[in-house]
Amino acid sequence: MSTYENPWMLNGKPLESADIEEYTGMVYLIEHIETGRKYIGKKFFFATRKLPPLKGKTRKRKKVVETDWKDYYGSSNSLKADIEEYGCLQFKRSVLELCYTRTQCNYYELKHQVDSEAIISEEYYNDFIGGKINGRHLTRL
Repeated sequence: MSTYENPWMLNGKPLESADIEEYTGMVYLIEHIETGRKYIGKKFFFATRKLPPLKGKTRKRKKVVETDWKDYYGSSNSLKADIEEYGCLQFKRSVLELCYTRTQCNYYELKHQVDSEAIISEEYYNDFIGGKINGRHLTRL
């Protein structure tokens, strides 16, 4: 049982907030159940929010907060249009990789997109792939 609608699935179990504490983000696959059309993307679990300075201080504060990853359905406009038309429950959401760093997320997103030929296949919603990846940040692969 999940705490949110249409959960991200990892190894047959819903991904929950308690499962992501040591990770930065995930690479995911969204699949339209009826047509089989897919989308590969990445989503970061945490973001830094700037807070105003405390009274009498000048330095701004920062707070790390959980992103909207539980409700996220990708950045593809054609995917979003289909979700609007068919409803989010007509899409299966799977975690392909949990990543320790942003660079790992970038790398594995690109790797899965290239390996599946997502950019050239009509089977995928992906319209764009690419990114800059610095190999020095991939030590935990």
